[in-house]
Amino acid sequence: MFKGLIAEKYDEWYKEKLGKFVDEVETNAALDLLSPRSGMSLLDAGCGTGNFSLKLARRGCKVLGVDISADMLAIARCKAEQEQLPIELLEMDVYDLRFADNSFDGVISMAAWEFIKDEETAFAQLYRVLKPGGKLLIGTINQNSPWGKLYQDIARQDEGSVFRHACFKTMEDLRKLKPEELIDTRECLFVPPNAPEHMINLTGEEQYKNLEKPGFIIAVWEKK
Repeated sequence: MFKGLIAEKYDEWYKEKLGKFVDEVETNAALDLLSPRSGMSLLDAGCGTGNFSLKLARRGCKVLGVDISADMLAIARCKAEQEQLPIELLEMDVYDLRFADNSFDGVISMAAWEFIKDEETAFAQLYRVLKPGGKLLIGTINQNSPWGKLYQDIARQDEGSVFRHACFKTMEDLRKLKPEELIDTRECLFVPPNAPEHMINLTGEEQYKNLEKPGFIIAVWEKK
């Protein structure tokens, strides 16, 4: 899906002020819910160019990232090598994870669930490879938000956009996935994509909470 030039440009947005802020807000929320510890074995499903894998590896976690895009994985490998972080990266489909049951202390999927159409199958695979007592965290763009609407508009207007392949979700969609083991949820990124520059900060995030729907939603399950 993410080929050539698209893969190369993927990280460019995160260097801009808005992109950096989005990454900060989403990362802080996810790490707070996941509580990663040094030595934990973690699967990053849909790791892309390795942004979240790198953050986990810097904390001493044993990270294995999988993605269906060879181009994305090539970029992730370069970044891991530059920081000398021992991240294992494999080309693999989340619908068919080639790992034994109960393999990982934790499983995460950040900003990849938008491209999952068969949620039940993907979730079953992620849950299967998670050890009992481990956490499964999924973070995704909220369909019912200014950010969700932006990406849906881009998909309609740009035939070459990767968001043509997206299937955006709501918090209700996430809650339906194994609700008996859902332990926590989080909403963040209230700052909309058209916010003025002086509002692209944590103060702005607080002020927009009562004005906008969250652009990013996270759910966490704990395997019994």
